Amino acid sequence: MQPTKNIRRHCRAARQALTAGQQRAHAEAVARQVVCLRWLQRARRIGFYHASDGELNPAIIAERLSKRQWHLPVLRRLKPNRLWFARYRRGDVLIANRYRIGEPAPARRRLSAMQLDVLLVPVVAFDATGQRLGMGGGFYDRTLSALRSRHSWRRPKLIGLAHELQRIDALSPRPWDVRLDVIVTEAGCYYC
Repeated sequence: MQPTKNIRRHCRAARQALTAGQQRAHAEAVARQVVCLRWLQRARRIGFYHASDGELNPAIIAERLSKRQWHLPVLRRLKPNRLWFARYRRGDVLIANRYRIGEPAPARRRLSAMQLDVLLVPVVAFDATGQRLGMGGGFYDRTLSALRSRHSWRRPKLIGLAHELQRIDALSPRPWDVRLDVIVTEAGCYYC
C-alpha cells in the first residue's frame, strides 16, 4: 500500500490536470446523480464547500436545489481544526479565512455539522468502502468525530464528491477517520 503522502500528491496532481471543460462536465454529471439521491430530496439544511485545487465543484448542485438552505464551512476560532457551518445564499459576500477560502460573514448564525441533514464533502482520494483521504488538516474528521460513536441516529448523511480518477483500490483507515455514506463521481455512485 502506498504512503498517504504519495496518494495525496498523485490524486491532487491528477485532478489539477483536468481541463476546465472536463471539470465542468464532471460537475454536471455528478450533479445529475446527486440531486436524485433521496437524502438530498428530503434534506432542508445542506452543507457544501467552495471548490479549489481541482476539487469537484458542488455549485451546480446548489443551483439545481436552490430552495434548500445551503451552508458553507467556517473555521472555528476556539476549537482549532474544526468547522462551523453558516448559511449561504448565492451572491453573499464572502471573507477569506487564513487559507484564503471564502467564508460567510462572521455575524451569520453558525450551526454544528450535526444540525445539517446532508454534508457534501470534498475528497482527495477514496476507496469503494467509503474511506476518504482529505487535504491532511483533519478538519472534517474532527468536526464529524461524534458520528463514530452514533449507531442508530446518524445525521448528517455524508456524500463525498470526487472525480473518478481519485478512486484507488484501498485506503488504510485511521482510528479518527469518518467513513462516508456514499461517494459520487462522474462515473457513478459508490454506496458504502
